[in-house]
Amino acid sequence: MPDAHDVRRIALSLPDTAEKTAWSMPTFRVAGKMFATLPEDETSCAVRCPKEDRDELVLAEPEKFWIAGHEASFAWIRVRLDALDDEDELRDILADSWRQAAPARLREDHPRLGVAGGE
Repeated sequence: MPDAHDVRRIALSLPDTAEKTAWSMPTFRVAGKMFATLPEDETSCAVRCPKEDRDELVLAEPEKFWIAGHEASFAWIRVRLDALDDEDELRDILADSWRQAAPARLREDHPRLGVAGGE
């Protein structure tokens, strides 16, 4: 099962990603724009997720996904790390979030990253 170390390792392996502490927690940014955080006790991560997709994810897999109250008005969702199937699932989630935050030039340079069946 993936853990906080896996989140950090995978996030930092994505193109043009850097780690920065904000709100007393690690955040991961692509070209300066945040795409993942390791909140609280690092048993979950928060990632970008279009608002129109969040409710469906939470209803389909409530053991994996939830929306934190203070993030409800933003396009973010929480992921329980111990509920993920494996590192590949975590990688897919982080890459999708990276793609949502990445500037066009990086998405063009890495067209399959964060796309189903991609890198």
